[in-house]
Amino acid sequence: MPESLPATTWASHRLEWGRKTYVMGILNITPDSFAGDGLVENSLTSEEIVARAVEQAQRFVSEGVEMIDVGGESTRPNFAPISVEEELERVLPVIRALHAALPADVIISIDTYKAEVARQALDAGAAIINDIWALRHDADLAALASERGVPVILMANMRGIEKRDIVSDVMRFLAGSIDRALAAGVAWERIIIDPGIGFGTTPQENLILLRRMGELRALGRPILLGVSRKSTIGLVLGGLPPEQRVEGTSAAVALGIAQGADIVRVHDAREMVRVVKMSDAIVRGYTV
Repeated sequence: MPESLPATTWASHRLEWGRKTYVMGILNITPDSFAGDGLVENSLTSEEIVARAVEQAQRFVSEGVEMIDVGGESTRPNFAPISVEEELERVLPVIRALHAALPADVIISIDTYKAEVARQALDAGAAIINDIWALRHDADLAALASERGVPVILMANMRGIEKRDIVSDVMRFLAGSIDRALAAGVAWERIIIDPGIGFGTTPQENLILLRRMGELRALGRPILLGVSRKSTIGLVLGGLPPEQRVEGTSAAVALGIAQGADIVRVHDAREMVRVVKMSDAIVRGYTV
């Protein structure tokens, strides 16, 4: 069983590491999600998109999800960046509606690397910043996390970085981003790390990261694993499309928990909550 870390507390929230694995449900407020679950369609009004997002989030929560990650810009390979204004137009109405509709103990995360988007999302009800560039894209994001006293998820993004040994390279990247966070005043206990499966990594490197993810525990921070429906799973399973990768995702999630994952970020909430409960019973212990 992985060694427990001190709890992360802020505002009215508390995450107790080691006691259980938290499940984060994905809300893609985009038209071009790689997983095929984007909620934006040209035929829908903004009100209809918000209603769909709230409905999906409420379903996630009813299925056992404790965190909701809201993203307004696709992060798939070769994605086209959008402006701050367009990203805000997508995510703010959804976050406000979720904040009003969901139980107070459900934690809303904003998936962005732009400080201004994160700032307004926090004002609207988000409580965590999830940065796919680990504070390396927008210098103001670290200061914002420090100022607001919220946790920040630092994801290893190896796009454009020369690699030699993928685990060492990811650990070096994350260690550097942890230093940036600390230098900006982010509290140690409010830093979460993510190995960045599929972000500038080959399928073989992804499998190595999953196999050796436990080595990231040396960084001393909780680990978020985002492997749901990733292309490596489709490749291993013979070219399956994203919506047919639930069994492969289940295997990766279960083995990730055995390696020390503290949060799993998923598309298929009902199935993954069950996988997490069974994995936790084995890895963390279960009392009848």
